[in-house]
Amino acid sequence: MGKRDELIAKYAEDLKTKCGMDPDMDLLTKVTIGCGPAIYDADAATVAASQDSELETVKNNFLIKKLGLADGPELMEGINKAMETYGMSERNKYRAVVYYILTKHFGKESVYS
Repeated sequence: MGKRDELIAKYAEDLKTKCGMDPDMDLLTKVTIGCGPAIYDADAATVAASQDSELETVKNNFLIKKLGLADGPELMEGINKAMETYGMSERNKYRAVVYYILTKHFGKESVYS
C-alpha cells in the first residue's frame, strides 16, 4: 500500500468516526488526488479552522476555482458547517476530508467524475 492509499484510509476513518459519514471511496480518492502534493506536507495537509485567512483560501481556491461556485455568503456558511461536522474541538482537520465534506455539501461530485 502506497503513502497516498494510507492517507486515503486515514481520511475515510476520520469521515466515519469524527464526521459520522459513510465515505464514497471513489470520490474521496479523487478529492485526495486533487489536493496534489499538499497532502504530504504536515502544515498544508490540514486546515487551520481558527484562521480567517485560511478559510478565505479554502473558499477562493477550492469552492470558487475548483468547484466553480459563485461567491456569496452561502460559501462561508458551508465552510463553517463543514468545520462543525468535523468537530470544532478536532485539532487536525485534514484538507482532503474538509474538501470532501464541502464537495458533498454543495452537491458538486460531478466536478470529479
